[in-house]
Amino acid sequence: MNTKRAEMLMLFVTFCWGSSYLFMKTGLESVGPFTLIAYRFGIAFAAAALLPGRAWRSLTRPVIMAGVITGALVFISFSCLVIGVEYTTTSNAGFITSLMVVFIPFVEKYGYGRPVRAGILFPSALSAAGVGFLTLHRGLSLNPGDLLCLCGAMLNAVQVCYASRLLVRMDALMLSVLQFGVTGLLGVAAAFLLESPALPTGFSGWFSVGYLGLICSAFGFIAQLTAQKYTSAERIGILFCLEPVFAAMIGVIVLHEPFGTGSLIGAALVLTGVILSGRSSRTDRRREAEV
Repeated sequence: MNTKRAEMLMLFVTFCWGSSYLFMKTGLESVGPFTLIAYRFGIAFAAAALLPGRAWRSLTRPVIMAGVITGALVFISFSCLVIGVEYTTTSNAGFITSLMVVFIPFVEKYGYGRPVRAGILFPSALSAAGVGFLTLHRGLSLNPGDLLCLCGAMLNAVQVCYASRLLVRMDALMLSVLQFGVTGLLGVAAAFLLESPALPTGFSGWFSVGYLGLICSAFGFIAQLTAQKYTSAERIGILFCLEPVFAAMIGVIVLHEPFGTGSLIGAALVLTGVILSGRSSRTDRRREAEV
């Protein structure tokens, strides 16, 4: 694995996550949001639990605590986003969630003392503007749902930056499996406390839950944490901005949703931001190597 392969892997993960909206919509037709979170991460944990093999025997308290913290961050951020969507428009939610790319450099600065690189600010702003063109069609008005989505985006940024530090000394696979388990357990607890847990109905319901658990969570999160070892948190955040681009493409092809001039401009801005951030990251790595 190298930086180029890691970023190509993240592109595929982002495509999978872009397709998740279609399957989440189908899954939520038969189960509640917390129940869906419980199924999604429960399936991911069951699928990945055997992969660490003998590494389970050498599990340490710091690794367990790291899994608990990252799992809690994922659960709370997912919960904020799911609940927030109920009180705001999907376009507002999509834009605000993708503002994670703007938050990451500042989490790095104020959380870990890493200077904000000038070369990442413009691509971040460009990508955020692109996401706005893709998702905002009726303006942005702040309401309680928007604030919840904003909290979810900030927590996503914190989780990405925190995980980048953990991966320096911890195995990505073990951390991912523990994260799945914690998120799934919290989802089960919330489902029993706040909902009436039920089984998915029909082939489409079960297929959606399985796809979300196996592809979007088990594969997606393990691949993300693996790729983060070979690129920066800011670069990961920029690549995440391609998620609404892929989601829009899938919406046009599968759901026959409109893709107008604003969406085309947004996709071009996001792609430009990704390309510029890649050049900035490569320049910074060359400078660090020279030093």
